[in-house]
Amino acid sequence: MKILVALSRIFVGVLFIISGFIKLNDPLGFSYKLEEYFSADVLNIEFLIPYALGISVLVVVFEVVLGVFLLIGYKPKLTVWSLLAMIVFFTFLTFYSAYFDKVKDCGCFGDALKLTPWESFTKDIILLFFILILVFGLKHIKPVFSKLPTTILALLSFVVSLWFGYHVLMHLPTIDFRAYKIGNNIYEGMIIPEDAPKAIQEYTWTFNINGEEKEIVTDGSYPTVDGEYVGVETKVIREAYQPPVLDFSIETDDEDLTEHFLSEKNLIVIVSYSLEKIEKEGALKLKATTDEAIKNGYKVIGLTASGNDVKQRINEAYNLDFNWYLCDEKALKTVVRSNPGILELDAGTVKQKVHWNDIDDLELPKVERKPEPKKAKGIIAYFINDEPSTKEQVEALDTTLIESVNANKNAIALKEYNTENNTVYTGIVEVILKNE
Repeated sequence: MKILVALSRIFVGVLFIISGFIKLNDPLGFSYKLEEYFSADVLNIEFLIPYALGISVLVVVFEVVLGVFLLIGYKPKLTVWSLLAMIVFFTFLTFYSAYFDKVKDCGCFGDALKLTPWESFTKDIILLFFILILVFGLKHIKPVFSKLPTTILALLSFVVSLWFGYHVLMHLPTIDFRAYKIGNNIYEGMIIPEDAPKAIQEYTWTFNINGEEKEIVTDGSYPTVDGEYVGVETKVIREAYQPPVLDFSIETDDEDLTEHFLSEKNLIVIVSYSLEKIEKEGALKLKATTDEAIKNGYKVIGLTASGNDVKQRINEAYNLDFNWYLCDEKALKTVVRSNPGILELDAGTVKQKVHWNDIDDLELPKVERKPEPKKAKGIIAYFINDEPSTKEQVEALDTTLIESVNANKNAIALKEYNTENNTVYTGIVEVILKNE
């Protein structure tokens, strides 16, 4: 039993320290995950959302400290029972998100290691098993050092954890595990390889045959059955490949400029997922930096999920001389853990990324900027029921006959379409008519 307790002690302690440190490296990211758990669609405890960051820091500091406490043998009874309480809580969360398919990634190891909800639940069950061994073998957990060194190490682990959490919040994560880290190319991260795994779904069809309901399973094709259709249920057997960069775009209200800006050299991007929540002190620092960047030959743009009124108000309030473009809020929170944050892109490759607190560290040597070419007028393709058409024909349609209209300006999709059809469309409008 003593050996089993010792092995469990090392396994649990090390795993808690690693898991906690990874989240402590990015407490803001973990707070976003907690907000997802607190939302109405999951646990429906939205009153906790404003406190998500504070809870995030406390939880991950507690996780690291308990791992250290266990390894050095500090207050074994308190440590083991605290570990048990924490793992029971985590096991409930992972089971809930897995069973009800609420949260796709538990955030147990931050962005360093993505686990499916069921994988996370399995991991917690294994940990629960080893912690129960520690509970029943509590008498075999002894301090590694004498009382004074053990107390000093325990206090140091708490102080260092708190300091590290504060440090990364005031700057940026020390280790960046995300697809937007320095050196990565954003455009390449959006591409889906031709040989990427496709989604596999299982369809369970229910038919009433001679007064009896029968189920038929297919891969999606409608079964040939002599009976009355009742319903169908789908089940995902394998998820499709997802590129590292999702939902990133640079748009105006009516145009997608993602490809244009991701081919731009010497581009400074100011990121604010919400201009309503922008840090005032950070916003005040933007004027001098962006003016210097423009003077030295850089193109400067802003990315936000906020509306046009707020963009104009912010530019007027802080005397900013650049345009803001639209991007998904969740994507911007992933790009940089700062509001505002600053990036330098070179043909889509992240060259620099800083927190607004470190804006003075941004290096802006003078660069030679080529005159911007005049923008060609967009060419839009029009289709009615998948048949080529014209703008005039589409506008002449009786709106009561139209089932749906889909305007596609996604840069990646358009590039694939143009390559395949040897065209140069900048947008595609597809009109589907109602069945007569």
